[in-house]
Parts: sequence; structure tokens; C-alpha cells
Amino acid sequence: MPFYQKQGQLPNKRHIQFRDKDNNLYWEELVSREGFSYIYSNLYHLNPPTKVEMIGKQEPIEIEELNDNHRHRHILTRKLNLKGDIISSRSPLFFNEDVIISKGFAQEQMDYLYRNARYDECIFIHKGKGSIISSFGEMEVKKYDYVVIPKGVIWKMVLDSDIEFLTVETKNPIETPSKYRNRLGQLLEHSPYSERDIITPNLKNKNLNGPINIKVRIDNGLQTYQYKDHPFDVVGWDGYYFPWIFSLRDFMPITGMIHQPPPVHQVFQANGVVICNFVPRLFDYHPLAVPAPYAHSNVDSDEILYYVDGNFMSRKGVETGSITFHPSGPPHGPQPGKIEQSLGAKKTDEIAVMIDTFKPLKSTKHTKEIDDKNYPYSWIEK
Repeated sequence: MPFYQKQGQLPNKRHIQFRDKDNNLYWEELVSREGFSYIYSNLYHLNPPTKVEMIGKQEPIEIEELNDNHRHRHILTRKLNLKGDIISSRSPLFFNEDVIISKGFAQEQMDYLYRNARYDECIFIHKGKGSIISSFGEMEVKKYDYVVIPKGVIWKMVLDSDIEFLTVETKNPIETPSKYRNRLGQLLEHSPYSERDIITPNLKNKNLNGPINIKVRIDNGLQTYQYKDHPFDVVGWDGYYFPWIFSLRDFMPITGMIHQPPPVHQVFQANGVVICNFVPRLFDYHPLAVPAPYAHSNVDSDEILYYVDGNFMSRKGVETGSITFHPSGPPHGPQPGKIEQSLGAKKTDEIAVMIDTFKPLKSTKHTKEIDDKNYPYSWIEK
């Protein structure tokens, strides 16, 4: 995130001696992007963050493509038999070289720490609550939160209840949209949210004992490392690089006299992908307005829409937790009768998360048995 944060104890200069009351040196760690050329944070540990005691076996992660017809899809994700924690319960559904989109249902606590060394993560909390704990501190997690965890952050999720979630992993940084930032990175006045809405970690000094296992996500799997010391022994940190939370509830929708296109609903960006959300809002107020969206041919993008809550006015037959996939090629739009039903409507209570990618998405084999095979024909009037 492009704004500065500071927590705990810090020396007055970077890279100088910093000691505790017994004259022991704290251990400085730099976490940075693009080598030393982009955003970074400096953390100060009680113990060296480098002491590996054991390297475990690598757990493979295989994402198998479903080689099937090119068509619109309706994926009923709640039919998946998902078990495990916030990592092990994930089921990849769509992917390309920029992004992996997964559904999960966490019912178990993590007995290890996690570090994604290949992807930034955006975890949308559909239901449930808990806390995310990292080297940077703690944050409470609740329904409708987006939890953004940059690549390289060590963390774990502590469940207060079962959590249903959608995860978007991106090869490149997840950021606030450029169009809503000024040249110094501050969110502009016309942005649908501001820095006040962003939750950052609260550092609570803990000298937790090791050893501790950290599972590191690499290209083809998870590599376990056992460290002698616990990495949450941080006494202070500062910088621009940290996990953060934004709640969908705090998104202030942009409306107009006529139907507004999906980019006004954008909440995040990463190279090759944008994330938008549809939230309760007033409909268009031109006297001849058509609130339902017009038919659209995705020439340069594939579209994922994850249905969260409410009544989505352009679709029938979709249910909470389901996904529609509209690939580039065939047009899509409101189903029969939905345009007429929308005329005169004043507002909507729909809640959905939309993910648009600029390279074609591939379906995984996990989607095969939960795919509504009749969905491509749902635009035929009956």
C-alpha cells in the first residue's frame, strides 16, 4: 500500500545499531519488492530471522486444466467438499499465468505459519470471523473483508468460526487502482474509498518460542522449513509494505443518470487482473434509464462473477456462493425478462465480487462436477 506506517520500537536511522536494555542487538530485516527499487518495510527482531533447523519434504500442488468446450459457465462452489484450514481447504477453480482463483472453507486451525513466495493474495471473507497474525501484528477478520497479503509476508489465520472464502492469488502486487490515486499515491477525493477505511496491523510484542514450521508456497508446491526462532518476535517495524484489510461494506458506489460500466466498481488492481465489487446502491435516475446492464462482448478480457448475497438483478437461477464465468468470445448480458423487470427500479441490494483478467482463464478439473451444464442456454426465452 502506498502510505507509510510505523509500529513499536525503532532506531532513529535505518541500518544502525539498535539494542535492548541489556545491550543486545535487535536483528533488522528488510522486506522489499523489485530488489531494492520499490516499496519496503524494515522489521526489528529479537532473534535472527534466518536460523533454519530443518528442511522438510515438498508437498506438490498440481492445478489440472479441464479441457472442455469454450463456453459460459455457472459453477456451484458450495457443492465442493472442502475441508482443512485457510490454506489446505482451497480448491483452485480458474487460473492463467497471472492469477489463480480458488474457493475455500476453513474449519481447522493452522498449526504452522505460511509464506507465499510466488503470489500476492487477496482473501475475500464471505462468511465467518477470526484474526490474521503476521510478523507485522494482528488484525481482526470478519464477513465481507478483503484481506490483502503481499508476497513474502509470514502469517497465520486463527479462526473464531468456520470461514467461507474466495482467494485471488496474483503474480504481481495487489494495489489500489491507479486511477484513484494522485501522483504521490494518496487516494483521490473521487475514489470510492480512502485510507481511513484501510485496516493495518496492530503490533503486539510477543517473544514466542520456537521451533516453528513455516510452509512456503513456491511454483509447484509447499516447502516446509523449520526455524529455530519464531518470526513474530518483532519489536518494531516501519515502511510501506504490510498486510492490510479493506471491507466491502466501506466501498462507496459511484452512480449516475444512466447505467455505469463495471470500472466504476473497481476496488483493486494487479498486472493482468482487476477486482471489482457490486454493493447495495441507488440505480440510475434518468427518466428513461435501463438499470440492467447492456449485452457485452468481452473482446480483451474474461469475467468471473462471485455471488455473495442479495438479489442479482441481471441473472436468474444463480445462488449464494456460485460463480459465473463469461469468457472472451460470445457476448453475455441480462437474461430474458431481466431488462423489463429492472425498469423503474430505484435501488439494488446485490453483493458480488467480480474478477476480470486480460489473458484467457482456464478452468480446473475441480469445476467439472459442479458446473451447471444448461447455463449457456439460459438466454433462450422459455
